[in-house]
Amino acid sequence: MDWIELFFLHPVSSYQGAAFPFALLFNYLCIWDSFSTRARYLFLLAGGGMLALAAMGVYAVLVFIPVVCAVVLVSSLGPQDVHRWTFFFQMSWQTLCHLGLHYTEYYLQEPPSVRFCITLSSLMLLTQRVTSLSLDICEGKAEAATGGIRSRSSLSERLCKALPCFSYLLFFPALLGGPLCSFQRFQAHVQGSSSLCGRSFWALTRRGLQILGLECLKVGLRGVVSAGPGLNNCRQLECIYVLWSTAGVLKLTYYSQWILDDWLLHAAGFGSESDQSADGEGYVPDADIWTLETCHRLSLFTRKWNQSTARWLRRLVFQQSRGWPLLQTFAFSAWWHGLHPGQVFGFLCWAVMVEADYLIHAFANLSIRSWPMRLLYRTLTWTFTQLIVAYIMLAVEGRSFSSLWSLCNSYNSVFPVVYCILLFLLVKRKYKVN
Repeated sequence: MDWIELFFLHPVSSYQGAAFPFALLFNYLCIWDSFSTRARYLFLLAGGGMLALAAMGVYAVLVFIPVVCAVVLVSSLGPQDVHRWTFFFQMSWQTLCHLGLHYTEYYLQEPPSVRFCITLSSLMLLTQRVTSLSLDICEGKAEAATGGIRSRSSLSERLCKALPCFSYLLFFPALLGGPLCSFQRFQAHVQGSSSLCGRSFWALTRRGLQILGLECLKVGLRGVVSAGPGLNNCRQLECIYVLWSTAGVLKLTYYSQWILDDWLLHAAGFGSESDQSADGEGYVPDADIWTLETCHRLSLFTRKWNQSTARWLRRLVFQQSRGWPLLQTFAFSAWWHGLHPGQVFGFLCWAVMVEADYLIHAFANLSIRSWPMRLLYRTLTWTFTQLIVAYIMLAVEGRSFSSLWSLCNSYNSVFPVVYCILLFLLVKRKYKVN
């Protein structure tokens, strides 16, 4: 593989790299008082529109339409109704677009357009921002900036009031990726002063070096994986090595992309780790690589994997559910990702594994006392956690029935089956104790 092609393997990375100078320019312009708040909103909105057209082409209209509809709904409805209707419209629109992908892949059996895939990814991120904004309004944490939409004010006045919402939903540093930023934090950063300083440049340099290192590791590991057998050709214990190494490539891809997203947000001034909102929720980067690679609890891995999305799902589904919140959360995650066969299986399997993890560790904390046994226990649970995560990751990323069938027929299915058996035994023991 040509090392010059290193940063051009993923199309989203190239578009975010092109947006990086404009993010720095925005952060620099915020130093000057002459760069008004309205000009900042317009800069972010115009940048998002141009980036969408460059990355998605004609499919950008699939993002622009729900943005306009979301602003109209937020402006027209009361706090009690806004979340229900915006959630219904946004998820319906996203599901229709995902059905278009299903039609292309499964019925026409044609590879989907890269631009259409980028559009779907951006739509999923837009759903996060729309529902986060509607929940904030519903809970009284934010006010609709366009409350005068139904009044007799002129069109220009209505658009000026709607500008912060439009800018938030389309601002270019988070259009193609990045941790979820709440509407309050977005407004605070736009209205505040620039965060450019020596520490910021060091943080950007550190992230750039991390991306370079992860990409080099990914290229090396990908070469090892491509030279070996696949899941269809592996035999017995060799399948475990194939599972672990293939999942390693996928993890490195995620880590690199998350740090790149964070890099772009930080360059624009939206990624300050020291920033804390009034409710104690500050900036949360998606990649906590050390914790993800060393934790021996699947439940902890789940909370730390794509942290901002995990928090969003917890707030949107888990905390609102009256029964079976864990199952509902993972079922919704499968819906949000597109309901491909591998995704449905993977996320439902993930829910069962997390439930088993809770019971296994609760039982172990009561039963295991000596440190040699605790060391053995941590080693075994770390191994199972990493292999079950790899199993789920291949199911979700494989998506199709054929990939899922190959995975389920391999020796790797032993690991989730062991957790399922332990779940059954511990639930039975729990009922007996009660």
